[in-house]
Amino acid sequence: MTERRYSEPAFDDVMSTVEFRVAERPHITVDSDVCRSCTTKACVYACPANLFVPTSDGGILFNYEQCFECGTCYQVCDGEGAINWTYPDGGHGVVFRKG
Repeated sequence: MTERRYSEPAFDDVMSTVEFRVAERPHITVDSDVCRSCTTKACVYACPANLFVPTSDGGILFNYEQCFECGTCYQVCDGEGAINWTYPDGGHGVVFRKG
């Protein structure tokens, strides 16, 4: 019996099948004041979409428009109240489609 091997698709190929339907209401909000006291900035390193950027004053700049909605930032953040995460409004958010 021959073993079949399947190759993983390239990240860029997967992302080309994604559509972001951006809602007016952000599904993630970041309180940069809370972030200033954070020493790890775990969200910066954990976010697979690289949406968290540290600012020169110690805060965080965040753009929800390209969010994968994975919740990783919310899980790794240890600053109480720094990240508030909810599901996007119906009909909005990330949509995966076959290429």
